[in-house]
Amino acid sequence: MRSMFCSKESPGEDEEETGSGLAPSSGPTETCIEMVRTDNIATFSSAHLLEKPLIDKKVKRHSIHGMMEEENVIRPHQEIAQLSLDEKKFLLAVERGDVASTRRTLQKAEETGFININCVDPLGRSALLMAIDNENLEMVELLIEHKVETKDALLHAISEEFVEAVEVLLDHEETIHKPGEPHSWEALPPDTATFTPDITPLILSAHRDNYEIIKILLDRGATLPMPHDVRCGCDECVTSRQEDSLRHSRSRINAYRALASPSLIALSSKDPILTAFELSWELRRLSLMEHEFKSEYQELRKQCQDFATALLDHTRSSYELEVLLNHDPTGPAFEHGDRMHLNRLKLAIKLRQKKVRLYVEN
Repeated sequence: MRSMFCSKESPGEDEEETGSGLAPSSGPTETCIEMVRTDNIATFSSAHLLEKPLIDKKVKRHSIHGMMEEENVIRPHQEIAQLSLDEKKFLLAVERGDVASTRRTLQKAEETGFININCVDPLGRSALLMAIDNENLEMVELLIEHKVETKDALLHAISEEFVEAVEVLLDHEETIHKPGEPHSWEALPPDTATFTPDITPLILSAHRDNYEIIKILLDRGATLPMPHDVRCGCDECVTSRQEDSLRHSRSRINAYRALASPSLIALSSKDPILTAFELSWELRRLSLMEHEFKSEYQELRKQCQDFATALLDHTRSSYELEVLLNHDPTGPAFEHGDRMHLNRLKLAIKLRQKKVRLYVEN
């Protein structure tokens, strides 16, 4: 997204930018904001925050990384109520990064209760999501201090790779979360959420392969269990397949996309090379069983092989390479001069790690 602010706007420019066929205003507008979404979700210009909100009825709902598919319907959370003038000014101040004006508005809201600090703009963005999009940490802290609803703001901060906001939101979640109850991002109804229910903070950060965010989450106790087998007959899997078999398969590949993250493997595995080998073999098996996602599983398999090869490439001497190729987790440590059994290389050949084999041969 890009945002532009200007002091005046001529009627002709306003009509050309919106392309909506609205009649031009009779005089120049004092303040304007032009916002363009590069993914063609919506385009609107200045006075739309201060006049009548427009809603694009064809909302793009992303299918990658667990986001919704595109549908020609308006999501319920985008069917927004008419904003009051104060609410429009509040959102405009947040978009501009005007902390002083935002603080005054929040204080006024606490005193009068006439302003909904959780209101959303025509794109369905709350003030907190605007601050995250603009990577304005001071604004994020101010809004959280005044107890705005966070909802799935943590997932948005991870998606934007805004590390500082992720830490602030995690600290806030720890203070408001009650044991036994769902977290803020889990409590949203599926039909109003941006991300599908299977997307957790750790999965999303692994999709982004953001080392710093993954480490923060792992240090706070986040875990990512292996998905159930394709043929699993447990009640949970059977019910999920019956309700929506495509979403069930999509949730599995979302989990494996996270597990194949080089940063996650490096941070969570005691033996990253072995983990990469075994995961690559499992992904090969899945590519043969789930034909609709064959190319995606093959791409993830290639990613695991590339990671294992990259680790070998970081060896500083032939001795270090010998240690890696002869490593046996059940036996004694390899010493220089010992007979080379090449256990790790044999495993690579068995699990068809062609890139590793070619690397060693060269």
